Amino acid sequence: MVPAAEIVLGKRRILEIYLNVVEWGPGIYGAESACRYYDGIAARSIGREQAARLAAILPAPLKRRPERMNRYSALILERMRQVGW
Repeated sequence: MVPAAEIVLGKRRILEIYLNVVEWGPGIYGAESACRYYDGIAARSIGREQAARLAAILPAPLKRRPERMNRYSALILERMRQVGW
């Protein structure tokens, strides 16, 4: 059974909402703020490596720091390659 939120909003919209409200670090909320804080650029300007590094901190954003996420971001990049991204 598909969750009601997915029926109404769709997976992409749910992901967008999550990425824009999740705490990416102490007092850093939303993907745009995370990109500006960690990389000094707008979210629309980040590259794959930067995106993978940010994605690597999401399971535990208050415990993980992007600069220490090389192993996790490498796994994310490999998975992206496998699915054709």
